[in-house]
Amino acid sequence: MEYLVAVLIVVVVLLASIGLHEVGHMVPAKRFGVRVSHYMVGFGPTLWSRTKGETEYGLKAIPLGGYVRLVGMYPPDAAVGNPPARTWLGRLARDARQASAEEILPGQDGRAFYHLSTPKKLVVMLGGPVMNLVIAFVLMAIVLVGFGMPQTTTTLTSVSQCVIPADADQARDCLPSDVAAPAAAAGIEPGDTVVSYDGTQITSWDQLSGLIRSTGEEAVPLVVERDGALVDLTITPIVAERPVYDENDELVLDAAGDPVTEPVGFLGITPSREMVRQSLLSVPGVVADTTWQTVTVVATLPARVVDLVESQVNDTPRDVNSIVGVVGIGRFAGEIASTDGIDWQIKAASLLQMLAALNIALFVFNLIPLPPLDGGHVVAALWEGARRQVARVRGLPRPGPFDSAKLVPLAYSVFIVLGAVGLLLIYADIVNPVQI
Repeated sequence: MEYLVAVLIVVVVLLASIGLHEVGHMVPAKRFGVRVSHYMVGFGPTLWSRTKGETEYGLKAIPLGGYVRLVGMYPPDAAVGNPPARTWLGRLARDARQASAEEILPGQDGRAFYHLSTPKKLVVMLGGPVMNLVIAFVLMAIVLVGFGMPQTTTTLTSVSQCVIPADADQARDCLPSDVAAPAAAAGIEPGDTVVSYDGTQITSWDQLSGLIRSTGEEAVPLVVERDGALVDLTITPIVAERPVYDENDELVLDAAGDPVTEPVGFLGITPSREMVRQSLLSVPGVVADTTWQTVTVVATLPARVVDLVESQVNDTPRDVNSIVGVVGIGRFAGEIASTDGIDWQIKAASLLQMLAALNIALFVFNLIPLPPLDGGHVVAALWEGARRQVARVRGLPRPGPFDSAKLVPLAYSVFIVLGAVGLLLIYADIVNPVQI
């Protein structure tokens, strides 16, 4: 049940994010006088619709996107010099201009989108992605301020009874051949809070971990708090080969794919984790970091798609950093919600954080400068504005609107590619999902 509820939440939030994205386009467009004939969430057959004023609002069967139809997106033939259509690409552009012109009602040519100034076009086109960024801010604020972020503490959740070799399964039981763990031998118990180590007052797990790893095989004093009382102990770490983790707490692997290890001091203790609420001022930094990480993913998207194809062709497990689609996102949500032994607050925070990251992904992805994505329209508007500014500086006549209909063939090509990648992701997320 928890699995299904989490998947349902993802679907609802995804549809709401799509709907608000389109609201971000529609509201400024109407504000600037552009007629908006359709506002739709989804693609394909219409499930429900209602006309209010001059706009038809509705839901469609395939919840993988949405659109608002802005009347007069492309300037008519007369506005761009009535270029001849000598090739099939030219005919596509011509047909797009004619279809756009047919949507303009008699006497309402001034309400066509192509008449807007460059700044107004930018506001309309950027309104959708910015709405996703606002949603991400709100969700991340709920996570950081309302729930907090899970952080390791100096209170111990478990104490190892033995030292399991680094190349062995760390989840296995202790064997008679294993060396006894120093923590258990010294009398440390689960629930103890480390107060000081070798005379140093402990304020964080990272500080304690660094002290332990740098200690050799020498006895040091240790003070823990147990049931409200301070307990003095003496502990002798052992030097053991332990795995190396990077700054993101991910296992470092060598060229052969084996874990990299190093000799460090080892006690055999595991910290607990608790939710620590953050300041509202921390939200912009977290959103900025997540946005930058998403930009790096989008920048390497072609290579990641190639890796995805290779994993399907060769039937190999997908990398944990592989791109996923809506099916994979739903699966992640279900697994987070149904995992045993995790506090509900951590589950809720993780789910909201994932949804915030999804909206940041929508923000970044839609800014790719290719039609039919919003970034493609932004580039077209900037080009049109630049041409006019150059003409003004040079004292030339004001040029007409940019013939954005010429980008229609490119838009069709991009749409087909994105559709194919989307279908590939759905297939891969079902038959060869990313394991978390």
